[in-house]
Amino acid sequence: MTTMSVAEYARDCATQGLRGDYSVCRSDFTVAQGYDYSAEEQAVWRTLCDRQTKLTQKLAHHSYLDGVATLGLLDRIPDFGAVSEKLRKLTGWEIVAVPGLIPAAPFFDHLANRRFPVTNWLRTKEELDYIVEPDMFHDFFGHVPILTQPVFADFMQMYGEKAESVIALGGDDMITRLYWYTAEYGLMQEKDQPLKAFGAGLMSSFTELQFAVDSPDAHHVPFDLETVMRTGYEIDKFQRAYFVLPSFDVLRDAFWTADFKAIVARRKGQPALDPATV
Repeated sequence: MTTMSVAEYARDCATQGLRGDYSVCRSDFTVAQGYDYSAEEQAVWRTLCDRQTKLTQKLAHHSYLDGVATLGLLDRIPDFGAVSEKLRKLTGWEIVAVPGLIPAAPFFDHLANRRFPVTNWLRTKEELDYIVEPDMFHDFFGHVPILTQPVFADFMQMYGEKAESVIALGGDDMITRLYWYTAEYGLMQEKDQPLKAFGAGLMSSFTELQFAVDSPDAHHVPFDLETVMRTGYEIDKFQRAYFVLPSFDVLRDAFWTADFKAIVARRKGQPALDPATV
């Protein structure tokens, strides 16, 4: 996979009006976190965390909650270096700061090397409920706690290792859907346990987390890797399907044993499945 240079990407982001200073990126699209947050930004972080924690305590999978308790994320904007020290000891992962969305190739490379990119800026108080671009709250509060779990941490590294090869086969949309429906919007229902959420898009959403877990209108579908890879998704509205895992082991093992070459060969060029009907 080829990727544009940092300078080219910075110009493209500026043209699109994206936030974040891409002009200071290193060659791997990382930047210094720059811990110089204002009192207002710290207040926004606490407001977001306090509000969301009231929901996650009831609706999040215990693995996510264990991660929050272990890392200690809620009282102030986290120092990425300090959290990385804890995370390395648990699963070998660390956090790297980025100015926002980065190209696929460096993103996959970071995952393959157990580095999770986290945006270094935070939404404003006027954007508490919705923000177009992923910010630090989504990236950190949503994604980082679950990286304390060894099996899911292994899946994320494998995803980074294999994603480029799947894209090279023509499976761009398919591999993206797998990330979307697991790392972003995944649900978990272990044997004899209530349904819970773990995906970052849900963990960081005040409204969709409640809908996905509790609403009778939420469409819950048993996890099947190939079905996930074929199912379309929503970018700017609630998902019309949520895939439910029985364990992280099922996700990791399905990914590890999947014949992606055969899946892409069978499904390439076919229209995406309607999430409302899977």
